[in-house]
Amino acid sequence: MNILVTGAAGFIGSSLCEVLLENQDVTITGVDHFIGPTPEFIKKKNLVHLTQHPRFHFVNEDLMLINWKKYLEEIDCVYHLAGMPGVRASWGDDFIRYVRNNIDVTQRLLEACKGVSLKKFIYTSTSSVYGEKVGKVTEDSKPEPLSPYGITKLTGEYLCHVYRKSFGVPTVILRYFTVYGPRQRSDMAFHRFIKRALDKKPIHIFGDGTQSRDFTFIADCAEATAAVATANNVIGETINIGGKERASILDIISMLESIMGEQIELEFIEKALGEPKHTWADITKAERLLNYQPKIDLKTGLEKEYKFLKSIYGM
Repeated sequence: MNILVTGAAGFIGSSLCEVLLENQDVTITGVDHFIGPTPEFIKKKNLVHLTQHPRFHFVNEDLMLINWKKYLEEIDCVYHLAGMPGVRASWGDDFIRYVRNNIDVTQRLLEACKGVSLKKFIYTSTSSVYGEKVGKVTEDSKPEPLSPYGITKLTGEYLCHVYRKSFGVPTVILRYFTVYGPRQRSDMAFHRFIKRALDKKPIHIFGDGTQSRDFTFIADCAEATAAVATANNVIGETINIGGKERASILDIISMLESIMGEQIELEFIEKALGEPKHTWADITKAERLLNYQPKIDLKTGLEKEYKFLKSIYGM
């Protein structure tokens, strides 16, 4: 199976590629242009093992300018993970970058896929499309994004639906719930918390710290995402990918203190605009369609991310 992965140098993209390559029949073209908040040197580290693999070919090109026709020849499956991430940075003048990289690029790639005999086009979306909900969230819950970022990702979903209905592009949508673990983006909470704690600086907490998330460990996320390539009866579906357990930010700090063996200084700052108080994924559909069973508990996952970041920053 020939697979194209956009965002292949990213946190989730690089992990996904490694899982896909465990299948001896898979060859991957990975595309990335090193955009977003993660420093380029970290993304290049993400690629080290992949670029040494004989069945992986890396392409560093701007996804708005790339000749998609050239790279889509003989491709069976497309995973579209590339985009501009982050809720807090999506307001104001920076929104134009979100429009370009999350909406325009998605439309351009879907347009290029119209004439390709694909088996699957997998678009990775986010729990941010749901907005503020109470209790477990199913895929048929009404989308009500609270941020410009969430709006751009939801627009990408609608583009997938339009191209599937109008041109037969075999789209599948995955909605991720707060993925964490080794290689996590530098703007995400756990990465920021651990880095500041390692630097002996106070950790900034938005709001009162009681906000909770459904945290998804990267290995579980990558396994679920890879499973879509060979899954049956998923075309046209939207599927939640959530984690093994939920916790509040204060719970996370307590776990980190236990892992690091020291007390962490906290600074509470104004609540972040555009972020829901709680998230909680109903993963019944993922269990049924992808045989998804998240395995890594939160404490174990945090320990793995902590060890990874210590090595990355030479501490």
